[in-house]
Amino acid sequence: MDRAWVREAVQKINADFNRSADTHLIKVELPAFPDQTLYLKDESIHPSGSLKHRLARSLYLYGLCNGHIGPDTVIVECSSGSTAVSEAYFARLLGLRFIAVMPKGTAPSKIEKITFYGGEPHEVEPGDIYAEAERLACQAGGHFMDQFTYAERVTDWRGNNSIADSLFAQLALEDHAIPDWVVMSAGTGGTSATIGRYIRYRCDLAAKTQLLVADPENSVFYEHYRTGDPSLRIQAKSRIEGIGRPRVEASFQPRVIDRMMQVPDAASIATIHWLEHVLGRKCGGSTGTNVWAALHMMREMRTAGQAGSVATLICDGGERYLDTCYNPDWIAREALDLAPHTQWLTETTGI
Repeated sequence: MDRAWVREAVQKINADFNRSADTHLIKVELPAFPDQTLYLKDESIHPSGSLKHRLARSLYLYGLCNGHIGPDTVIVECSSGSTAVSEAYFARLLGLRFIAVMPKGTAPSKIEKITFYGGEPHEVEPGDIYAEAERLACQAGGHFMDQFTYAERVTDWRGNNSIADSLFAQLALEDHAIPDWVVMSAGTGGTSATIGRYIRYRCDLAAKTQLLVADPENSVFYEHYRTGDPSLRIQAKSRIEGIGRPRVEASFQPRVIDRMMQVPDAASIATIHWLEHVLGRKCGGSTGTNVWAALHMMREMRTAGQAGSVATLICDGGERYLDTCYNPDWIAREALDLAPHTQWLTETTGI
């Protein structure tokens, strides 16, 4: 392995990080929740536009420092979009070839962003993405990043600007500085693993804060959490791109999760349309999953007469989903009835 090149590559990634500010924490005050506060950590402002920017940075550093990536290594990843966009960003930064294996039907705007950064999209049937990524990496003599295995271990969850360390530091001066719940949806499971471990690591948080993971339809994580069965498989592709998996991924760590909730896809989509009125901007479908679950936890707290706060994430912007989540024709084709969920949101929040 070319040690000098690896050193320069790590320096480039660290310099890119040093040029970036941390992501914002948005306080959302809702009329119907005078004693409960919602916080949204806006991961869409990363240079590559999503929460997956943190994961991609960590995956590259892990690969470089473990000797898997050199100056001529072809990088291969299987991804439904956002991770591939972020990994393409870092591949361009390091001058590496990048191939993104993704399920057919991935949002065109994500594919355009991958190609913008010089990546090569490679669409296959949803059930074939793992095997095809391994095949292409082997064929090219390259490195399969395999986010679904390594996401839970590439980040130092104790600190080092992990998302958990950043989130709780930003909450420190708030009235309810220690949240009652942190809500996170799962794609790889890496972010929920980081947050869940960090809560247990920090004794002040462990005494109060709980982690809820929200799962969309067409995903096995919720059922795996409920039954403990690691062999679960489904054939359907998640409508909420970036989260939900057809198999139990190695990075998903159920033992650091306090509770799971299954969120209907129509509820996720209804929530991002509602959230546009609240924030004045579009967010991706996984953000809708997060916020729907967060509002349910706030409602539980309100019913119990419990003041406090709930924190969750804006995973990415809605501009990547204009052809799907914000397209009435797509919503109709998918037979998603948003009306009852929109009514619930209005009645529950007062907005």
